Parts: sequence; structure tokens; C-alpha cells
Amino acid sequence: MKKVLNLFDFQQKVNYKTEILAGLTVAMTMIPESLSFAILAGFPPLVGLYGAFIMGLITAIFGGRPGLVSGGAGATVVVLIALMNSHGLEYVFAAVALAGVIQLIVGVFKLGKFIRLVPQPVMFGFVNGLAVIIFMAQIEQFKTIINGEVSWMTGTPFLIMAGLVALTIAIILILPRFTKAIPASLVAIIVVFGIVLGFNIDTKQVVDIASVSGTLPPFHIPEIPFTLETLQIILPYGLIMAAVGLTEGLLTLNLVDEITKTKGNSNRECLAQGAANIANGFFYGMGGCPMLAQTLVNLSSGSRARLSGIIAALTILVIILVGAPVIELLPMAALTGVMIMVAIGTFEWTSFRAFTKMPKHDIFVMVVVTIITIVMHNLALAVLIGVIISALVFAWESAKRIRARKRTDEHGVKYYELYGPLFFGSTAAFAEKFDVENDPEEVVIDFAESKITDMSAIDAVNKITERYEKEGKKIHLKHLSADCRRLLHNADKIIDVNIIEDPTYKVVSDNY
Repeated sequence: MKKVLNLFDFQQKVNYKTEILAGLTVAMTMIPESLSFAILAGFPPLVGLYGAFIMGLITAIFGGRPGLVSGGAGATVVVLIALMNSHGLEYVFAAVALAGVIQLIVGVFKLGKFIRLVPQPVMFGFVNGLAVIIFMAQIEQFKTIINGEVSWMTGTPFLIMAGLVALTIAIILILPRFTKAIPASLVAIIVVFGIVLGFNIDTKQVVDIASVSGTLPPFHIPEIPFTLETLQIILPYGLIMAAVGLTEGLLTLNLVDEITKTKGNSNRECLAQGAANIANGFFYGMGGCPMLAQTLVNLSSGSRARLSGIIAALTILVIILVGAPVIELLPMAALTGVMIMVAIGTFEWTSFRAFTKMPKHDIFVMVVVTIITIVMHNLALAVLIGVIISALVFAWESAKRIRARKRTDEHGVKYYELYGPLFFGSTAAFAEKFDVENDPEEVVIDFAESKITDMSAIDAVNKITERYEKEGKKIHLKHLSADCRRLLHNADKIIDVNIIEDPTYKVVSDNY
């Protein structure tokens, strides 16, 4: 038996040492990020950690592919800030659970595959924008609170913070040249932690963000009125959170596919995300989605199995229960250094070379998606706009590809041999190909190398046949494919498809 409940592939060779160390490293980087986002949204700090644990565990076991790490991601949390401010935490839990239900529906109806329609320039823009966001978030760690006001560090505190961050980065860069037995990120965290603890250096620590001590996530039914009015309040937030989570998650899944040269299951990932967010809504978690930064930390640490994600989630739970006094002493400089290196590794530096090779419209799409991601922190909107622009460009380019080769046979019949798709974008060019007034009495439009694709194309065919009919000339459609004839037949109930001598839309014989 190769698989149990279709969850684990026991034929896969697992390096347990690598997986465990990668999981520990991921947990160390996930804790401060989850705390930061929870505090940013106005949630209790433990809500962020519970979200990281629940999302991480469920998606690690049931998710669309090994190596993908989920947690309380900022992309989804930002969506809920307005709801938190207007209606409070109970409505947030309800919206998170509703988002999970929506994601389950997407998975059940296997709609996750459509994320693969996202063009590569959009992927480049998404990844680059996210890398910049990750980097900018680390720069924020150089701020401190003085007399109740947030200000930039100066003097000795700044030098200590910058020095420890630089040491962390140096270890991550240099250590792999000597050994890859232990993840460089984990070694860097331990070394910097030891230095700060041993020399009693006064610097920013995890405890300065919030306490991470607590109990098991409690079961909790959101205390909201179960009315239509409540649904109207939480539904928009649930929809947006579900869309953002699925967009970021499935794009991250695609990125992991490229890095590992394997293929994940997008619909399974939708189901896992949905189940995890439903659990968050009922177990005091803030919800979330796959986290690109932590996923890249996981992969760069050598993980290729599900075990690392499970270890990371369980590590967070252990820290909540018993390890908080130690973890709270971790210097933020070490975690900041790790995340800066993640941001650098996330950025698609090859996209700069693409500026000299990619078409201008692809470069434009990439830049637009990057800017929207950075400025608005709205990954779903950035990707949607990128896809729309790409689709419009594709339609424009396809519209220019329709061609017509003209010839007249020995019987005086004129042939228009079309090349390229006939659709809404190419109908104008299609109509310009014909010389109705000067054509002979019989005309054949040959679709052997073309295809009627939509209602606009059908209407264009109808109009050209009407023009020939008014001139008293006969026109035949030749080599229509089966689906084209079906489209024409269905359209006959809506518009007058005027095809002379071919009322049943049969293909004209080649011997005509």
C-alpha cells in the first residue's frame, strides 16, 4: 500500500533530520510575523499564534503539496482590520469561518485549476511585490517606542540592532559554503541568540512585541446573531478573504512547483485552506493562507516533505504551552536578518534580464502588478488587474492575426481562405477583408484555418452574408468545425444567421 488515506506518499524518501530542522526554523520565523499581524489588526496576540498553529497543521497534512507552509498571513489579516474596528472580534471569527466555507466550495467544484491561467509576467510581479513587502516589514523592526510615540532607532540601539542583523545575514551567506547539514537560518538564530544572552546585550526581543504564553486553542462558537443582517455584514469580508487566500496560496503553490520541479494539487489546497479557516473560526484563530516567505525558508532549508510543516505547527503549539519564556527572549534582529534574506531570495532577479527580452506589454504587466502589490498590499487585486491586462493584450494581438488569402477558380468562384480566430476582437478586421460589390456571383469563405469562437463572430458572419444577399450573390461557408456549426445552430434562435444554400450549416463538399 503506497498511500494511507491519500495523504502521505510512503515511497518518498524523507530526510528526517532536514525536515525537523527546517520545521524548527520555519516556526522561529513564523512566530514574530504572526504576532505582528495580530497586533496590527487589533487582535489578542495569542489569536495570531493559534491561527499559525491551526493553519500550519491542517494544511501540512491535507494540503495540495509537500513543502508549502501556511499560517496567519498578513495578506488575509489586512482584509479583516475594518471588520474588527467596526464590529469586533466575534464577527472576525465568523468571517474567517465563512471564508473557509467559500474555499471549500471552490475546492469541491475543482475551480482551483483556473489559477494556472495566471501569466508568467503576473507571477513575476506578484513575487517581486511580495518580496518588497517582506523587506519593508523588516525595516519596521528598526523602530521603537519612546514616550508613547513610534520613532526610528538612533545611536547605540540602532548600531546594536544593525550589527546583529548584519551578523545574521553573514552567517546565512557564509555557512552553506562549509556545510549544509544544518539550515543556515537556524544556526544564525541560535548564534545571535547566544551572543545576546551571553553578553546580556540590551536589544529588541520577541517579548517586546507580545507575550506568547497560553493554553490549547479553546473551542469557541462566534457569539453573533444568526440573522440575514449578520450575513450581509460578514459575507463581503469572507469573500475577499477567501479570494485573497486562494490567490496567494495557489500562486505560492505554482512557485513551489517551479522550484521543486514537481506538481501540486490546487483543488486539494483549496479544500485544506477551507478546512483550516473553518477550524480557525471555531478555535480562536485569525485564519490565514500559505505564506510565501516561510515556504521559501522551508524549501531553502532542504525540506521536500510534509513533515517540516507538521513540525513547525507543533513547535508553535509547544512554545505557546511551555516554551514561551525562552522564545520571548529571542532577539528580533536575528529574525529580521532571516526575513531580509528571504526577501532577497524571493525577488525574481531574473526579471531584470527579461526587460531586454520580454515584449513591452509583458514588462508593463509585471511592473503594474508589482506596484499594486507594494502600494495597496492587495495581492488579489494586483493579480486580477494583471490577468485582465494580459487578456486584453492577448485579444488585441490575436485580433491582428486574422488573414484572408483570396483566389478565383476556373469557374469564376472567389475563395476567401481565412487564417486566425474569428472573435469579438477580430470582427472589424474580418469585415474589411471582403470586396462585396466587386466580387463575382458566388463566393466561398473557407474556415479550414480559422474558427468561429463567440457571438460577436457569429454576428459578423451574419452581417457579411446579408451584404452579399443584398447584392444578389451566393455565399457558402466551408470547412466549419463541428463546434462552430453548433454555435451557429444555437445562435439561430437569437439572431438571424443568414447562410445561403446551407440552412443546416453542413460543411460544403471539397468537390464544390
